[in-house]
Amino acid sequence: MADRRVLTEKRIGVLMGGQSSERDVSLRTGQAVHQSLLRRGYHAVAIDVSPNLSRDLTEHNIEVAFLSLHGPGGEDGTIQGFLETLGIPYTGSGVQASAMGMHKVTTKTLAVSAKVPVPAGTQVRRGEQPSLAMVLKATKLKLPVVVKPASQGSTIGVSIVRKTAQWKEALALAHRYDSDAMVEAYIPGHETTVSILGGPSGVLTVLPVVEIVAPEGFYDFSAKYQKGKTQYLCPAPLPAKITKQIAELAKRTYEALGCEGAARVDFRITPRGKPYMLEINTVPGMTETSLLPMAAGHAGIDYDSLVECILQSALDRADRMALAKKGLPA
Repeated sequence: MADRRVLTEKRIGVLMGGQSSERDVSLRTGQAVHQSLLRRGYHAVAIDVSPNLSRDLTEHNIEVAFLSLHGPGGEDGTIQGFLETLGIPYTGSGVQASAMGMHKVTTKTLAVSAKVPVPAGTQVRRGEQPSLAMVLKATKLKLPVVVKPASQGSTIGVSIVRKTAQWKEALALAHRYDSDAMVEAYIPGHETTVSILGGPSGVLTVLPVVEIVAPEGFYDFSAKYQKGKTQYLCPAPLPAKITKQIAELAKRTYEALGCEGAARVDFRITPRGKPYMLEINTVPGMTETSLLPMAAGHAGIDYDSLVECILQSALDRADRMALAKKGLPA
């Protein structure tokens, strides 16, 4: 890895945990990343993010942050902006891309502008109580529909509404986690994901596609994080034409948002082979069941090498920050 020696001399803080509903998953990601950095000889410190974060960063003399935070507060531009005010370079996407990527409605709007197909739908704000019939008429959707928080991950707060009696409970669940609830068409077919690694000079590496075969066809929280519940096929047994197509659509989504470092773009593919982009994850999970490490492994990139590749994005950011201080173009 380029400039590895520079990073081995830095104090790296692995930021994990936090207070979002994805705290437990974040801790698992952070612990795995921390152990990986130690194996490779880095001066890494595990930091459970709390209101004392500023003090913790100072006490540990952190010079680079490896972001292992998931969900609001860690993946939405909040922590990224905080670190920029402190002048601490960090891994992954910047403030703007993180904020847009976390909000699924915004992501879909930008994706459409980049000619990436997305499921039809709308959003319902907290406090609004439209009937299901009203929403279906306005959007020209038919049951089933998916209802989910606009800014959440790990399939938290997501429901598939198959009959009218499920509508109010699904909407209330989504609003428990976000002021905006998304209502969109349920896309039957294959669940797939495409991981992307950003490199120096904007070079993108698209990793092998993973197909997710979840119990009962719904990749919910337990299906994601309980071993043995879900089958993963990598590389996905898809026609070459579709594999190439969703790889290109994933790149367009990544670039439309201005992402950096690692990201993962999720798709549904209809039985007739039409793909729809669902969302982008700008801080993909790095647990033992996570899809980014799985895809990287099939591309010949082991876990520790993947961690180092992601870490490189922080060094690239540090270089840009240094140029900006001098008033020079990045």
